[in-house]
Amino acid sequence: MMKFERYIQQHTNQLTLATGLLIILGFISQFSGIGILKTISFIVASLLAATPIVIRAYEALRVKVISIELLVSIAVIGAFVIGEFDESAIVTFLFLFGSFLEEKTLAKTRHSIKALTEMAPTTAAVLQADGTTVETDVDDVEVGDHVLVKTGAQVPVDGVIASGDGYLNESSVTGEAKLVHKGAAAEVFSGTILDNGTLQIEATKVGDDTTFAKIIELVEEAQDTKSTAEKFIDRFATYYTPAVLVIALIVGLISRDFKLAITVLVLGCPGALVIGAPVSNVAGIGNGAKNGVLIKGGEVVDTFAKVDTLVFDKTGTLTEGKTAVTAVENEAADPQRVLALVAKVESASDHPLARAVVAYVDQQQIAFQQLTVTASNTIKGQGIAAIVDQQHVLVGNEKLLAAHHVTLNDTQKATLHQQQQAGSSTVIVAVEQQVQLIMGIADVIRPEVKGALAALKRQGIQHLVMLTGDNALTAQDVADQLGIEEVHANLLPEEKVEQVKALQAQGRKVAFIGDGINDSPSIATADIGIAMGGGTDVAVETSDIVLMRSSFGELRHAYGLAKKTVANLRENIILAIGTVVFLLIGLVFGYIYMASGMFVHEASILVVIFNAMRLIRFHTK
Repeated sequence: MMKFERYIQQHTNQLTLATGLLIILGFISQFSGIGILKTISFIVASLLAATPIVIRAYEALRVKVISIELLVSIAVIGAFVIGEFDESAIVTFLFLFGSFLEEKTLAKTRHSIKALTEMAPTTAAVLQADGTTVETDVDDVEVGDHVLVKTGAQVPVDGVIASGDGYLNESSVTGEAKLVHKGAAAEVFSGTILDNGTLQIEATKVGDDTTFAKIIELVEEAQDTKSTAEKFIDRFATYYTPAVLVIALIVGLISRDFKLAITVLVLGCPGALVIGAPVSNVAGIGNGAKNGVLIKGGEVVDTFAKVDTLVFDKTGTLTEGKTAVTAVENEAADPQRVLALVAKVESASDHPLARAVVAYVDQQQIAFQQLTVTASNTIKGQGIAAIVDQQHVLVGNEKLLAAHHVTLNDTQKATLHQQQQAGSSTVIVAVEQQVQLIMGIADVIRPEVKGALAALKRQGIQHLVMLTGDNALTAQDVADQLGIEEVHANLLPEEKVEQVKALQAQGRKVAFIGDGINDSPSIATADIGIAMGGGTDVAVETSDIVLMRSSFGELRHAYGLAKKTVANLRENIILAIGTVVFLLIGLVFGYIYMASGMFVHEASILVVIFNAMRLIRFHTK
């Protein structure tokens, strides 16, 4: 019996084709006047098409589920009883053909997952002690192994480049097709493709722990996770299907019209209703995966569409998380000379402010390496006093200048105060007891953030909030530049959680966007937690949505996609219910019959699927 069932399942498409050909033969026989051939054709067609349907109905009954297939099976038996072989043949053929088209179109909505899975690397060239390589299954590669990746090959593990450099296509991980140049010590991800160059990579994550493997796992789980609407529809279908059986029985008893009762069974099938919600979520989540947005399930889509408040961490989220020179007040007669002196002094320091100054001078293409430092004294909490090329140079704050009897004039004091008011850290440079430079250094705001936040407000976000452990002055300056209405500064991680809970207590639907370990509690507490893909593993694991490129364009896309997916799902539900109502009214008034009704019924299933497939091409404007 099991072999027979398996055989039928494997050859359902062939049975559908055979049924269609027999139906055509039946109609040709009818017009040719060969009555017996017509009857035989329709009977055989009905039996062929009914076989997989009856098997599905039986399998569902074994687990105590009254399925749509059971309704069709009873309808076919009824049609045989009253001798309507052509009706039973057409109904079963349309049902199987509709299932075939559903399967094909659903496969297309899951295309992004299939494409991801096919892109997963299977082998790695592992370097041996003698310099040779051994082709190894990726599951057998261990952390610490060195693998060789050549031009055109996939990176098989997450790791860091031990030697070599090249341009990588990271679209499978970030969704961004632009090539990225990476050299020694840079991080690389499994599944990315080396466009040119040769890399030797030390494995830090292998197998199922790699970023690429987790992306596939997350999206597959997400597409199987049901939304509130889907759960409701499943419960509805559980009661609706037996209700149709009861209604058909009542109609038959009252009308004494067996054919009418059988037709009620066929037309009452909630096919479009059952398929409409999941296909919308599958298509929406697939679109997100293709565009670098991992959405962890239909429930997340539903909740995110209702979010009205976005709460942001500042450092690494709204800002780039790295300091840079943002303002320079230069009073030197030879500015390039002074910048060279300060870069030479700062080049020996690992302090973030020092690195920002050196990077700025490098950007100006000013050479300073040839200068000679003959003395250097780092004074804690003040800065550095040094002698560079026989010149006394001070690089630090007001305390350093005061200790060396250097004073600021009123204009310089105003400049210093202005930069500090803007939330910048300041570095004052004096050469031979004269103030030459005042530099403002700050964490740089991501260039796309301001426009993205304005767009999110147009999309329906009502309230923007910043929570940060940074000082109030800096936080407020960033908020003013970005149009964020509410700011809370000097917060510990647990205080950020309290702020999120306070917003929820006001009746707001809150999404928290962050990237660090300290953001994880807030990400978990919010209605929707969103992690920047470049952030920590903890933040990514805790979140509901992951932005793989850590871009605000992805955030806009995710929010617009969630709203569009929920709207699409509602459209499908309306289409499905509208179709059932139309068919039942048509049945009452006599302009819908079993075969024509089944055609409309199957067409409605395709309509909701094709409607959902529009989400695959969705892009935010």
